[in-house]
Amino acid sequence: MANLILLIFIVTLFFLVSAWRLVTYIQILALQGVMLFLVALLSLTQMHWANFAFILTETVIVKAVIIPVFLAYILKRNNITREAEPLVPTFVSLVLMMMLVIMIFFLSYASGYAILDNLFFVVALSTIFTGLYIIMTRRKIITHVMGFLVIENGVFILSLAVGNEMPMMVNMGVLLDMFAGVLTLGIFINKIGDVFKDGDVSNLRRLKD
Repeated sequence: MANLILLIFIVTLFFLVSAWRLVTYIQILALQGVMLFLVALLSLTQMHWANFAFILTETVIVKAVIIPVFLAYILKRNNITREAEPLVPTFVSLVLMMMLVIMIFFLSYASGYAILDNLFFVVALSTIFTGLYIIMTRRKIITHVMGFLVIENGVFILSLAVGNEMPMMVNMGVLLDMFAGVLTLGIFINKIGDVFKDGDVSNLRRLKD
């Protein structure tokens, strides 16, 4: 069942690179948060109640509820247009994404490392590179924040790829880093919105000391 959810998770990555509406990005990020909880719940054979509560908080409450609501508030607060404005055509993005997943798949299964769960590893690397791709090919600052969140989702899956025991301290550090990054970037976007009417990254070139 966990493998099926991971395969669906890869499908959401294709939706991300092809989406034009920012609302779609937020909805997919919320869906990924729920899927991460289900994958962790199904794949971790030994889970203490405290670890379960932390994973529930990190994935469902934070990733699927709090952060999407915060991003939606940023969109409304700064009157950001609904289009993500990608620099690369959708068809090209889908082709590149497909080639990336296939390449990672073959590299993972060719390595033969017993410590890694291959499917988890493939999905994790695909997610991380998808986040980087979104950051590199989108004009709006808010989409860079979303790309950062996608990368963090990949790090979460990568922690599951190394075995059934997921260190709580590592994930607490990741969650803290995610909170700090999103809040900082959110404040930054709000301040940029007070000066500029658009959230295009090209506006940063106009900033002076």
